[in-house]
Amino acid sequence: MKRKLCAGVALAAIIGGGAAFSDGAAAQNLIFAPGADERLNWASFEAFAEAHDFSGERMTVAGPWTGRDARLVESVLAYFAAATGAEVVYSGSDSFEQDIVISTQAGSAPNIAVFPQPGLAADMAAQGFLEPLGEDTADWVRENYSAGESWVDLGSFTGPDGDDALYGFFYKVDVKSLVWYSPDQFFEAGYDTPETMAELKALTEQIVADGGTPWCIGLGAGAATGWPATDWVEDLMLRLHAPEIYDGWVDNAIPFDDARVVEAIEEYGWFARNDDFVAGGVEAVPTTDFRDSPAGLFTFPPECYMHKQASFIPTFFPEGTEYGFDVDFFYFPAFEDRDLGNPVMGAGTLFAIADDSQAARGLMSFLQTPIAHEIWMAQSGFLTPYLAANPEAYGDDALRAMGEILLEATTFRFDASDLMPGEIGAGAFWTGMVDYTTGADAEDVAGAIQDRWDAMR
Repeated sequence: MKRKLCAGVALAAIIGGGAAFSDGAAAQNLIFAPGADERLNWASFEAFAEAHDFSGERMTVAGPWTGRDARLVESVLAYFAAATGAEVVYSGSDSFEQDIVISTQAGSAPNIAVFPQPGLAADMAAQGFLEPLGEDTADWVRENYSAGESWVDLGSFTGPDGDDALYGFFYKVDVKSLVWYSPDQFFEAGYDTPETMAELKALTEQIVADGGTPWCIGLGAGAATGWPATDWVEDLMLRLHAPEIYDGWVDNAIPFDDARVVEAIEEYGWFARNDDFVAGGVEAVPTTDFRDSPAGLFTFPPECYMHKQASFIPTFFPEGTEYGFDVDFFYFPAFEDRDLGNPVMGAGTLFAIADDSQAARGLMSFLQTPIAHEIWMAQSGFLTPYLAANPEAYGDDALRAMGEILLEATTFRFDASDLMPGEIGAGAFWTGMVDYTTGADAEDVAGAIQDRWDAMR
């Protein structure tokens, strides 16, 4: 390892392909000195370095991360470069989805492409633009990721030969199955966090009986108004029905107006279409901006006690809000009588090989080491289902608690609307949920969305 750190190490990780760091700079730019932080699995770094030497090889990585996120992924790639002697060039783009299609069609694909959604990766695999990762990698994911089979399913696509294979390795995950609340407000009112859907509904009714308002819900998002309601429905689909039903709904093998989908929409309505249950009444739900909707948690007395939203929502909390004191969260619970375990809905990025090389295969192996996860965990904005990664490496308690939810998941599924055709998932589904929230019949809304899907064929 020491030889590689001192000779031939280069990392060109400036967005857009800037100049490479010098040999000395590469070692200096390791954000944690090897061996310096006991939370991190340095033995896995040393073992990987001993087994891999890509000195003189240049590897390109393209992805959606820019700004601060780009610097975070660069900090991980720096360790791969230091361990192997490879030169690594990362290019981030806000228009990655368009850029990767153009570059592959032009024959100038990066070695590694990092996809923010599986749908585009599936399309590119079908066209022969991605390389299968191999059954050994699929077996590794099954054995080493929580809900491993789910991650294999999400990263497996049909290739140009008609066969299914693992093309995508998921790395960096977001969790959406969260309910945020104020511990102080719960304590003052004598409420406990619910562990089942029955308990969540009972708590909702108890808050009303006590004279309070249980929920803040806001669907407003400009041209994207309605999307927060789709997250509710998706989470409820996973709690009401088996994962394969959810999968069939995503690709329309199960019609949108199927009774099981209507059931999930109506379960969302149980929470959102009751004036007593939501701050401002039902009329406020579609017009309240999702960024403003959690504000009611922090008023005194509280305008609401609970807010369902993904792991990113703290960005919109009042300045100075402190996790564990001012705000906390719990897992959006499952229906105990459905016996579906602990499903989690969210999003994530997947690494795929677009231009095969030894170094590209090596990076995929590097992502199977604890250190490749722990470097980012120890900073910010990163969750992983990797069972061997040390949870103590997380940079804060909130991430650690979200990581526990991810590790306890029995099923993980990607946000359904992100997987559906854009006209549906980012169109008819959004507007349909606004119509339903404001009084339309669930069957009529689901039927209209299915009609739109049929018209696309």
